[in-house]
Amino acid sequence: MKKRRVLIVDGYNVLNAWKSAQGMDAGTLSDARDALAARLMDYAGFSGQKVVLVYDAYLGDRTSRTEEHMGPLCVVYTQKNETADNYIERLCDHYARDAELGRIEVRVATSDLVEQMVVLGRHATRLSARELLVEMGQVEHAGRERIRLAPRTRTTILERLPEDVARRLEAMRRGEQHQEDKKP
Repeated sequence: MKKRRVLIVDGYNVLNAWKSAQGMDAGTLSDARDALAARLMDYAGFSGQKVVLVYDAYLGDRTSRTEEHMGPLCVVYTQKNETADNYIERLCDHYARDAELGRIEVRVATSDLVEQMVVLGRHATRLSARELLVEMGQVEHAGRERIRLAPRTRTTILERLPEDVARRLEAMRRGEQHQEDKKP
């Protein structure tokens, strides 16, 4: 059985690394979050793993945590007085037993050294925000190259139908009456 893989991303930590690595002005914070979510959706699709992107709303006024599921990506906004680190640690606790038994691989992307040490103690591996950005670029490039090199075969709906149905439709197209359709 193939081991499940989960990547947990400290959103603002990775956004800050991405901005400094690219020397970019991502516009509004909302635009930057959307751009990171889009990249992580591609990454999740190409890499075949679930990705949980966590944003810290510790000082915000959200009364409850929100989760938005987009295919293999889940975007979490913590609630007031809940840090992203707290949420990530609890999620690692949730997966710890399966990770210990080798049923799941849990990785946490953060450059926060204290958080890295905490998740290591919960059977997760860590990677820095910059390491994640490099890995995302490599996985995206390899995935797009696979798509580019994949043979382009065009199939029609007719080719996917059972043979008897295809014969009947072809006969109808020609204006012929199929043998089975003829009335005695």
